[in-house]
Amino acid sequence: MFKILVEISARHVHLSPKHLEKLFGPGYQLNKLKDLSQKGQFAAKETVILKTLKSEIPNVRIVGPVRKKTQVEISKTDAIKLGINPPIRKSGDLAGSAGCVLIGPKGKVKLKEGVIIAWRHLHLNPRLVQKYGLTSRKYVSVKVKTQKRSLTFHQVYLQIDPSFTPSFQIDTDEANAAGIEGETEGIVMIE
Repeated sequence: MFKILVEISARHVHLSPKHLEKLFGPGYQLNKLKDLSQKGQFAAKETVILKTLKSEIPNVRIVGPVRKKTQVEISKTDAIKLGINPPIRKSGDLAGSAGCVLIGPKGKVKLKEGVIIAWRHLHLNPRLVQKYGLTSRKYVSVKVKTQKRSLTFHQVYLQIDPSFTPSFQIDTDEANAAGIEGETEGIVMIE
């Protein structure tokens, strides 16, 4: 067992270079609002509108830098509001996922797929994976103690990269279910 920072990942969009230009104009570059915990990742000042036939959500933050493929990460509550049924997936696993329309100040992008509910996951570097004997594991459980709604999250996927800062990432629905308010630590359970 070891402790890890719990981070709440609100709805956001990762854009491809092509879609960034379509939404914001030729040659457009994202402007950093603030750095995120993972090295090189940042919340951009720019936002877009997520739109479906049923509804829309304005002011959805873009996370930079740009990626090869556009990916939209929302919660189940957001999906219900939008009237879509995105799968729970690991980042980058977009084949056959839900679609939506992204609206920016200079244009629109219709995504046939790319909308997911992100699978809860741990960001770990190889040193920690080795230290805690997780080399042959894909999943762990994380116990989060709060004042009124403590929960243990099972099937937490391990994402491993030398650049990662250790953290446990969950969406807003999961954070609300556990009653998380402010900075919180979880305990990684190795069964």
